[in-house]
Amino acid sequence: MKLLRIICHMGIYEYTRMPFGIKNAPAHFQRIMDTIFQEEIFEGWMVLYIDDIIIYSETWEDHFQYIDRVLSKCTPINLKISLEKCNFGQQELLALCHKVSCLNTTETTLEISSLYSLSSNDVVFEITKERRDAYERIKHELTNAPVLILPDFELPFKLDIDAACSQGLGAALHQRQIVDGEPREGVIC
Repeated sequence: MKLLRIICHMGIYEYTRMPFGIKNAPAHFQRIMDTIFQEEIFEGWMVLYIDDIIIYSETWEDHFQYIDRVLSKCTPINLKISLEKCNFGQQELLALCHKVSCLNTTETTLEISSLYSLSSNDVVFEITKERRDAYERIKHELTNAPVLILPDFELPFKLDIDAACSQGLGAALHQRQIVDGEPREGVIC
């Protein structure tokens, strides 16, 4: 923050909070948060993304203890928490356009739900059966994203890599797990 000082005729001023619009501010803030909460992240009950903190636990007692640990670290360094934006004790939550629960992670259709309005009957253009089927297939694929499963580190992983094009690389990490007594292959990332 010392590099962002403002000097004027009334004195020297500097920010007390991270300002919006600074190019490296998100990366810098993420690094600060990772440093502050490195023990909690390493213990495996906290996930951070810039200013979003997700705490997960097996029991209520653990959950209250974890919340207390986080709040006790925030207070001495003057890290403000907006209680209006907090949700405590949730079984599932919306984080970065994903619905996250203890069982899986699914993409939400908030960003792509407007595709359904494209199939309006008022639009004038020639639709063949082949085009309609292709459109419906694309719409279905975009709005029914795969469910991301949590990894089981006791089971083997399968990595699919696609490097067919010279302009990019694609990869997906899969794992075969038993879900409700049935073997199922799921996407991890």
